[in-house]
Order: sequence, then structure tokens, then C-alpha cells
Amino acid sequence: MIKRLFISLAFFALTGFAVIAQEQQRPGQQPAPETGEKFKLGMADYTFVRLNDLDKSLATMQRADVHYLCIKDFHLPFKSTDAEIAAFHAKLKEKGVTGYAVGPIYMKSEAEIDNAFEYAKRVGVKLIVGVPNYELLPYVDKKVKEYGFNYAIHLHGPDIATYPDAEDVWNHVKDLDPRIGMCLDIGHDTRNGKDPVADLKKFHTRVFDIHIKDVTGTTKLGYSLEVGRGVIDFPAFIKMLRKVGYTGVCSLEHEKDMGDPFMGIAESIGYFRGVIEATK
Repeated sequence: MIKRLFISLAFFALTGFAVIAQEQQRPGQQPAPETGEKFKLGMADYTFVRLNDLDKSLATMQRADVHYLCIKDFHLPFKSTDAEIAAFHAKLKEKGVTGYAVGPIYMKSEAEIDNAFEYAKRVGVKLIVGVPNYELLPYVDKKVKEYGFNYAIHLHGPDIATYPDAEDVWNHVKDLDPRIGMCLDIGHDTRNGKDPVADLKKFHTRVFDIHIKDVTGTTKLGYSLEVGRGVIDFPAFIKMLRKVGYTGVCSLEHEKDMGDPFMGIAESIGYFRGVIEATK
């Protein structure tokens, strides 16, 4: 009886040591695939417009292991006090998120441009994603010189007459201050019949922000869906990011199932990261 008990205890001890050894050998969580890249992976806050709940939005980012946010005013209103802005940043920090830019902000007057630049200053970022009327670009040029910020014009494909694609933005800013450039929305660029890979190569000196999404086609009929399910060549795009040395953020702007976007976000981020890893 004693011998049998000793053998049993010895067996359980050896088994326990084996389990512990196996757990010690088991690799921990690896860094995100983009960790070794010059560019970062983030989220465009517009993704969360229908949630309109900062806590849920940040929880979604945390679950997806994404740490950079382009801030929209529905989460941080233009009239926020300094205390409210500080509380907002504190909440982001709790979830490991950094707000790196504000926008897109539509600007149809000089007063709205003034408000946007002052808002960005109070928020503490140095990148504005904006959509100014064409005739206001000289005033944007003046404000960029005054504040020293980068200003990235968001293009919108065939849906809006102003700034339909990267080439249009380039033609309007190429003779302005070099800190005025574009937010290259690769989905909208594609829907206007353009190639975002070629446009990144051609206009990269003025690409200060990127919105990533996939689309079903190269015309206005194309619509947004999970990254990897559409027509955009993401392996080629990521290789071009490396080739041109892009150092900004690639922010997912997921525009499908926006009332409950987590699954689409998870699939899109997973695919994008998978392509990063597969093309190293």
C-alpha cells in the first residue's frame, strides 16, 4: 500500500514537473507584426461613429491590439475644455492608445479653419486631417506656416466633387507649403479608378496619413468591406510602404456593420498584419 502510494506520488510529481517545463518552454505573445516596420497601425475614429461610445471603442481597439487613433469630434467635441481634453487622453492612456491626429474636419470658411487649428493645438496633436474648400487652400497654407502642423487632405473618391483622388489632391497642394499633403484613403482612391499602390509611389512625399479599407470595385458602385475580401492588392501596397519609407500611421477605417464593427475590425487587422508578416 505504501509502495503504491509512493509510486503514485512520484508519478504526479514527475507529471507536474513536465507540465511546468512545458509551460516554461511555451512561447509568450509575440509583438504585433508591424512592430518592426517604420509605419504604425491605427484606427480612424470614424469607424466608431455609430457606436458613439468611447469606452466601447477603446475596448474594441484593445481587443484588436491597436494603439493609435485619429480622433473625431463626436468623441472629443471642438468645444471641449482643457479638463475634458486631459480626461480624454487619460482614458486613452488607460487602454494603451495614443491620439495622433484629429479629423477628418470639413472646413468651409476661414473661421472653421481657425477653429480646427486651435482645436488641434489644444488636443496636443500636430496633424490635422481636413477637407477644406478649394478656394480656402491659400488660407490653410497661411495657418500651416503659423502653427507648424502637417495638414492632410482626406480624399473621398467619386462621392464628393472635391478631392476625389490622390492626383487631385496633389495637383492642388504641390505648390503650397510642403507640410500640406494628403490622407490617402486607399479605398476611395480605388473607387475613383486609381491605383493606390502607384499613387503612394508617385505622391509619397505628400502622404502624411493613410486610411486603409478594402472595396469591391473600381467605380462608384464599389463599396467597403473587410480588408482582404476586395480588389486592393495589399501585399503590393505594404511593399510600397516599405519602399517609400512611409513613417506615418495606416489607420483602418472600417465602414461595414458600423453598429457592431468588432468582427470586421478583427478580420481586417488580422489580414493586414498577416500580409505584413508574409511579405517580410
